[in-house]
This record gives sequence, structure tokens and C-alpha cells, in this order.
Amino acid sequence: NKTVACATAASFVSTLAGYPLDSLKSRLQASRVPMSVPSLAVAVFREEGVAGFFRGLWIPLMTISAVRAASFTIYGNTKEFLKTRDLLTKFNFLNVAGAGGLGGAMAGALISFGSAPFELMKIRRQLEFSIALEKGQKCLKPPGTLQALKDIIQVAGFRGLYTGFRLHFLRDTSGTALYFLEYDGFRYLMGRRLSGEQGDPPTWLPIHPTLIPFLCGSLAGVTSWALIYPLDVVKTKVQQRALAGKPRRTVLETLHRLIRGPDPDHPKPVVSGITRLYRGLGVSALRSVTTHGLLWTVFDYVSGYIDRLPRKLED
Repeated sequence: NKTVACATAASFVSTLAGYPLDSLKSRLQASRVPMSVPSLAVAVFREEGVAGFFRGLWIPLMTISAVRAASFTIYGNTKEFLKTRDLLTKFNFLNVAGAGGLGGAMAGALISFGSAPFELMKIRRQLEFSIALEKGQKCLKPPGTLQALKDIIQVAGFRGLYTGFRLHFLRDTSGTALYFLEYDGFRYLMGRRLSGEQGDPPTWLPIHPTLIPFLCGSLAGVTSWALIYPLDVVKTKVQQRALAGKPRRTVLETLHRLIRGPDPDHPKPVVSGITRLYRGLGVSALRSVTTHGLLWTVFDYVSGYIDRLPRKLED
């Protein structure tokens, strides 16, 4: 159970540290008007207090830990499966990164079936006020997590918990594949040995070995997230519209409206539309640096502690 222990501990720390930024990211994606991160943070604090930054925290804190533990297990088992069949076993960049990418794709695809309802609940809790505004209501006291869950089931049944699932599945499969592909590739370039232990860092980046997991995790998190970010924006808008009871729009229609605006006679410039598509990327990148850097740092630390534990017991 080493992988489970490492992933759970790392997830608790990284999720708690990055959740306020994730909450701001979701609000920026759903906002109809451009707003800077500091302005949004001040508005959230003024209207909802400190608790507004952590609204819906308990769901991801508990579920993401379980999801990441399962994700790391599937990722590791997939690489072991490839190894037993002598596939992608050569110790070079392409094979190491490729095996990590396949492991990540399998993990993302399988985990998405369990994580989709919980992410929908997280979006619902984070966007309570904007969803109420879409309905023409004023949200004086947002419902708790259980009440929000009951509301979704009451309106759309249990299938409602999988609103936007196809986009969620595509995002998680491609995003997790890119994430593990990049992380394993970066660790190879930074001197990781075939045994999994960290060797000497390359001469072109002579940093302390203890900083390598944070660096590689941050780079993998930021770059993979930036590539799939437009897909996440579309997913958030589709789910927000469904939760507000608005008529359904196709993915292409949602993407077109995000880029060109709602008025077909006076479309917005493509550049400004693409800028809107990446709204919140800055805070999301900061969140990725924080969460994924801490995730792999804590993961490696706990892993090393467990490896040293038997020798301590023997002493």
C-alpha cells in the first residue's frame, strides 16, 4: 500500500494549498465580464468572507485523495504491464515518456467515471452565486453540499450527476496522459535512474536533487493544463448552463460563442475571443505550480520515509 499512502498524503497537502486558486479559476471561467484575479479575490472576500475561497473544499479534499491514490496505482500497474510484455522498456526518453503517457491515459479514463459527479458538485458549490444569477434569483444563503446534491438529483435524476461527462472524460484522459508523459520525461532528463532513484542533476541545470520533484511536477502540471485549458473552459460553461436550467448547447456552439460572442451580427475579434477562452489561466497556472509541485515533493518524501522505515525498525 505504499503508493496509496504516498498519494493520499500528497493529495491532502496539495489540494488544501491550491483550492483557493482553483475556486478563483472556476469563477473567472464562468464570469461574463473580464476581471483581474486581485479584483475577484477582493470581491469574493467582501461578499462571502474567507469561507468563500474554500466553498466545497471537503468534497475534493476527500475524493481527490482517493482519486489520486487510484490514479497513481493504475498508472503504476499499466507501466508494470508494459514492462512484463517488454513494451517501451528501453531506458531512453521516448520509451520512458511513452510508458508514462499510456499509464496516465489509462488512469485518467478509468478514474473519470468515478470523479465526474464529484467535480460537478465542486463546480456547483463554487458557482452558487453565478448560477443563481443565471436563474434570475438572489442567493442569500447558498445550500450545503448535500442539499446541492439533492437538488441536482431532483431535477435531472442520477444521470444529472454526469452532466458534461463526455467533456470530462476527454479532458481527464488527455490531460492525465500528458501530465504523466511530461513528468516521467522531465525526471529522465533530470537524471532519474532506471531504478527510480534520483541521480545527479544534469550539468545544464545544477539544482539540489530535493528540488527536482517540485520542478518536474510544476512543469508537467502547468504545461499539460495549458494544453487542455480551452476544453476545461467549455466543460465548465456547459455544466454551469445545465445547472442553471438553461437550454442545452452543443460543444461547438459553446466554443463558438466563447470566441465570437453571442451576437452573430457583431462578432467579437478572434484574438479577444481566444483571450477570453484562456481567462483564468494565470491563476490556474499558479495553482498547478503549487499543487503539483507539492504533490510530487510530498510523494517522494513519504516514499523515501517508507523505504527507510524497515531499517529503523531493525535498529
